[in-house]
Formats: sequence, C-alpha cells, structure tokens
Amino acid sequence: MFCIYRSKAKFAENMANNVKKRVKVPASTPKRKQRMVCLMSEEEVRIVDCYLKKYKITNKARWLRETVLTFIHQKMEEDYPTLFNEHDMRR
Repeated sequence: MFCIYRSKAKFAENMANNVKKRVKVPASTPKRKQRMVCLMSEEEVRIVDCYLKKYKITNKARWLRETVLTFIHQKMEEDYPTLFNEHDMRR
C-alpha cells in the first residue's frame, strides 16, 4: 500500500494506529516453568539470527518453541499407527 501524506502529523498518527497490540495470555494457560538449554556453534547462531532478521521475527524464544513443537507434531502425525500400511491403501 502506497500513501502520500500532506503532513508529518498525519503520517505519525497513521503509524501510531498500525502498532501491533500485544495479545494477553489467558490465566488458564499454564505457566512455563521448565527450562531447556541448547548449545549452538557461532555459525548456527549467525544463521538463526539472519533468518530472524530477514523475516522480522522479534521473539526468538517463541519462534524456537513453535518451530520445534511444529516439527515434533508433524513427525508424530506421520508416524501415527494406521490399520493398513501405505502400500495397501494405495491399491
């Protein structure tokens, strides 16, 4: 979207209205008390930092948590036992 503003005040007002609001977590959500530590090489840290910067991700902990849990969830879905094996179902 491309906008031309007649004054800096209008531009500043529009930018103030576009600020992302923080979503409050409901009290029913359990607090995170368990810590996991992961050591990375300097090159791995640079790769992660470049990715976060490129995609404008500001919350590294949430991104890492969601990425790991998404991977685990997908893997568990793939490995879920079925009544028939894949070869039998494709016939």
